[in-house]
Amino acid sequence: MGVNENVQKPLDHLSAALAPEMEAVNRLIRERMSSRHAPRIPEVTAHLIEAGGKRLRPMLTLAAAKLLGYDGPYHIHFAASVEFIHTATLLHDDVVDESSQRRGRPTANLLWDNKSSVLVGDYLFARSFQLMVEPDNMRALEILANASATIAEGEVLQLTAAQDLQTDEDVYLQIVRGKTAALFSAATEVGGVVAAGSPEQVKALFDYGDALGIAFQIVDDLLDYGGVTQTIGKNVGDDFRERKLTLPVIKAIAAADAEERAFWVRTIEHGDQRDGDLEQALRLMADHGAMEAARRDALDWAGRAKTALTALPDHPIRAMLMDLADFVVSRVA
Repeated sequence: MGVNENVQKPLDHLSAALAPEMEAVNRLIRERMSSRHAPRIPEVTAHLIEAGGKRLRPMLTLAAAKLLGYDGPYHIHFAASVEFIHTATLLHDDVVDESSQRRGRPTANLLWDNKSSVLVGDYLFARSFQLMVEPDNMRALEILANASATIAEGEVLQLTAAQDLQTDEDVYLQIVRGKTAALFSAATEVGGVVAAGSPEQVKALFDYGDALGIAFQIVDDLLDYGGVTQTIGKNVGDDFRERKLTLPVIKAIAAADAEERAFWVRTIEHGDQRDGDLEQALRLMADHGAMEAARRDALDWAGRAKTALTALPDHPIRAMLMDLADFVVSRVA
């Protein structure tokens, strides 16, 4: 299983359709990430924000608003807020995970230090809330505030569930809904709210973002074991070395015999990893079809995302969001 290199067009099409709005978002981000008194803040922020990320989450906010015919200015504020929340969580995650690479570049905590990464992440969270209150939309503010809490909750749950071989697929889904899907669903939902969509339309947008985020994370977990370092922007096998119980590992453990379970206890629970263990983990996942089963789960969630969109107006943006769901799972061939 590897990265399918011929799946960029759906994201490119959405980016082109939203180009003027995304430029406004980028201008606002550059303006608000500045600091008069602490020059390290824009240095650290720029290192990550300008690292070539696709800005997928703020694009989802813009797309949701545009799909429902919104023509005001405030989707720009909420899209920038979403990106600041995302960037803040990345800065914090790299410290927690002791990561050395993000998007193919050294992490901020490696180039500066952990203290700088944590504090700049805190600053970006504060900036995101400043942006949220400016449109004076309490429902939109509530959505993003709740998402911020849910993301932190998901990360803490992952800490407590990590290295525990009792962690099952239900707990995994709860973690993914927190740490990843919460911001996807908030991004789409807030776009519908700012556009004054009906309750049914806003719910459909939430459901789309939720399912898309789950599919996205499952694919990311798959790519950790089957991607290419230069393509995925991190080292292949990092999740195994960090002893993370992601979906393909959980599936392999559920099907393991006594000898195989002893391997997972040693490498994941006890952290006793030796030369050749990553290759053995890959063999066990292949023997039990865990990678393919996880891929089928990702396809199922992408299908749910597309189904949610059928409740929304027929619009070129809707077609692009349909294609985006396919793109997310097409990252693994």
